[in-house]
Amino acid sequence: MRTRKTYPEEFKREAVRLSQERGSVTAVARELGIDQSMLSKWKIALSSEADRPFPGRGNVKDLDRDSLERENARLREEVEILKKAVGIFTTRPR
Repeated sequence: MRTRKTYPEEFKREAVRLSQERGSVTAVARELGIDQSMLSKWKIALSSEADRPFPGRGNVKDLDRDSLERENARLREEVEILKKAVGIFTTRPR
């Protein structure tokens, strides 16, 4: 079984830059020893996901969901604290 080869983000960015400068994805892919489709995918990822184009292991959507779940839990905790504070500071008529 073959192991999957991984490339660092700097390599991917440089490969995309070279392909844009030279105007030929095929020639740059051949020079670097990578598949043309891989370089095309890197180019699309870099243009569509400017903030984090190459997330590495894991999916970008998973990272977004995880951060939203953490924020949601924090906000729920704040709401509970505020409910308790309102209960403490309000005077109830007897």
